Amino acid sequence: MRIRSGTGGPELAHHLERFAGPGQDGHLFQGPRGGLLRRSNFRDDWTAARTKAGVSGDVHFHDLRHTGNTLASSAGASTRELMTRMGHSTTRAALIYQHMTSDRDQHIAGKLGEMIRQARGGQKDCDPGSSGT
Repeated sequence: MRIRSGTGGPELAHHLERFAGPGQDGHLFQGPRGGLLRRSNFRDDWTAARTKAGVSGDVHFHDLRHTGNTLASSAGASTRELMTRMGHSTTRAALIYQHMTSDRDQHIAGKLGEMIRQARGGQKDCDPGSSGT
């Protein structure tokens, strides 16, 4: 599996080189002998990986799905793109996993404030650093 130059950072490149399957269609995660992960032993693999990474036992593997959706959404993915990338069959499922981040919230509020100021003819009746909400 290859990544484009300048994307993902050194941690992703390290993982892909050492742990992912070969080629463009290689699996991102593999079993201990290079095969597919199996449900029957996955819990042990997850627990060992989480412990090695120093991640709290309160973090479940399924939590990564929320993180993946939030990161993809923050990167600008549409709901349809999230559905395709994350395997959601309905928009409802995609929206359950799509969380608002404070950065996006501030960006949206700033854009709304900018639209309101433009609609008022460019009036500067509020602090320019204010979100407008």
